[in-house]
Amino acid sequence: MSQNDKPFFVGYFPIPGQLKGFLALISVGVVLLFLLAGLVIGSTQDDPGQSGFRFDYGRQTVTGVVELTPYPILRVTEGNDLIKPGKTLMLAAAGKSGVDARAAPHEGGLVQVSGIVLQRGTIDMLQLAGGQRGLSAAEGDTPEFDTEPLGRWKLAGEICDGKCLNGAMRPGRGLAHKACAALCLINEVPPVFVSSQPVEGSDFMLITGLDGGRLPDMAYDFIGQFITLEGELERRGDILVLRMDPETLEVIDG
Repeated sequence: MSQNDKPFFVGYFPIPGQLKGFLALISVGVVLLFLLAGLVIGSTQDDPGQSGFRFDYGRQTVTGVVELTPYPILRVTEGNDLIKPGKTLMLAAAGKSGVDARAAPHEGGLVQVSGIVLQRGTIDMLQLAGGQRGLSAAEGDTPEFDTEPLGRWKLAGEICDGKCLNGAMRPGRGLAHKACAALCLINEVPPVFVSSQPVEGSDFMLITGLDGGRLPDMAYDFIGQFITLEGELERRGDILVLRMDPETLEVIDG
């Protein structure tokens, strides 16, 4: 073949017959390369495990006592086949929203709640239905609950928003999720600390300020990063609550 007879591709002309096989091979190679890259990148991410909305449960309705920790939780007193009495549920609303305004008037009181369960490991959340369908006062005796202090701990892990971590988004953690987690927490979704090692049988715990108040603003800078911190740990029902000392927050390099 002379120099003038060599095939040459021009975008606005039909593909020369001699180049069709070559271009098909290159196209397949590029697609396979992207698929391989996706698999490699995906393999480096943490497995979110079995988590997410439990639509297979259907809407769940239970009765319990609302506590503000200062983020709303429900101590279940009257459950069902799926949510047993004694269970402790974090509460959130649809989207990136908490239920503080709805729960606060019922603090310490008996309520009936209804919604969809989000579940991951040892920590569960209930996304409440709207209006009184989701949360309303209930009649009956209000039991008292103990809080068990577990001492001061130094832990390594990550601050996340409890809703995405429970499977509303997956994996719901890491730097790629930092902006989403911050937006959720700003809108009063309960914050969760994910420990690198199980603590008292759990990898997850609700996290507050050292005084039991809201997560300090400075902690938002550490969302999505691997950190160490210290704080006072306590058990409320079957959920752990970490009262974090913000002065101990440190990012772990590498």
